[in-house]
Amino acid sequence: MKPREIFMRSLRRQSVPRPAVGSATSIVTLDLMRKVGHFFPEAHLNPKEMAALAAAGYTELGLDNVNPLFGVWHESAALGCPMDWGKIDRMPDGHAILADVAETPVIPKDFLAHPACRVPLEAIARLKKELGDEVAVVGKVFGPWTLGYHLYGVSQFLLGTLMNPDGVRRAMDVLKQVTIRFAKAQIDAGADALTFADHATRDLCSPETYRDFLIEAHQELHETIPCPLILHICGDTADRIPYIRETGIECFHFDSKVPARLARELAGETLALHGGTSNIRVIRNGTVEDARRDAREKVEAGIDIIGPECAVPLDAPYENIKVLAEEAKRCRLAGHSAN
Repeated sequence: MKPREIFMRSLRRQSVPRPAVGSATSIVTLDLMRKVGHFFPEAHLNPKEMAALAAAGYTELGLDNVNPLFGVWHESAALGCPMDWGKIDRMPDGHAILADVAETPVIPKDFLAHPACRVPLEAIARLKKELGDEVAVVGKVFGPWTLGYHLYGVSQFLLGTLMNPDGVRRAMDVLKQVTIRFAKAQIDAGADALTFADHATRDLCSPETYRDFLIEAHQELHETIPCPLILHICGDTADRIPYIRETGIECFHFDSKVPARLARELAGETLALHGGTSNIRVIRNGTVEDARRDAREKVEAGIDIIGPECAVPLDAPYENIKVLAEEAKRCRLAGHSAN
């Protein structure tokens, strides 16, 4: 069974010959860029550079998937947010453009033609052509909650949930269309699955807020986007994993703040789990043996796809990601469905 099939079957908790290994977010580090000769910020802005750097997830690290979208601002840049595309050692960042949730966002007619969208779409097509029979090509979209943070600013958007909840819902209704359009364009370009990131983490969004503002939106997006989704939310999400199960989303990419065994218990039998390896304790500051031990622990806990919890710190050694993947592939499966 090729890596692509192992990854895609693991997203649905189907039987596989070994644990899947991969990442739903960026695996790029400074030493990996130097190893392959492709660098930020060019890899955010040039489709050839983006695809070549993303391919290193497979060719150098041995993962079962590749991810060409490294940052978090592509859609927001196409919506008009002023951008700083970063440097070799710094990820891109942007700025809000709307002052109040009473202002409803407008999606430009040429949204998908904007370079911030066009570049990753072309990179996905390149990766699909070059690697798509061997490994899974995983795109990335952001949900309406995160897009709200970007367009209005975090504090203004969250204040709106209290002061003008109807305005927040109107904004999210528009922003859902951004998610859907970019998602379908990536699928048309060749994406097999999508990371669906929506940063409803505990320190910014209570479980009640997730229930009241997001669960229905996430259900709708899952029903509308025609490929498997890997929902990514940072932080301690133990209090909302039961709600995530209700969305129908295939896989949840979880943070190490949730112990792996607890995550498996809360996720139940149908929701696949991905990640959970600490970027700081294991990937950045750990030893090779720490990475091996963590891989074994995650497999024993029944995690379906072994990999880092979020975008890997740029100053981390890529060797620990590679070792994590190698060790996971040697492990016997435990707690895995055989549907």
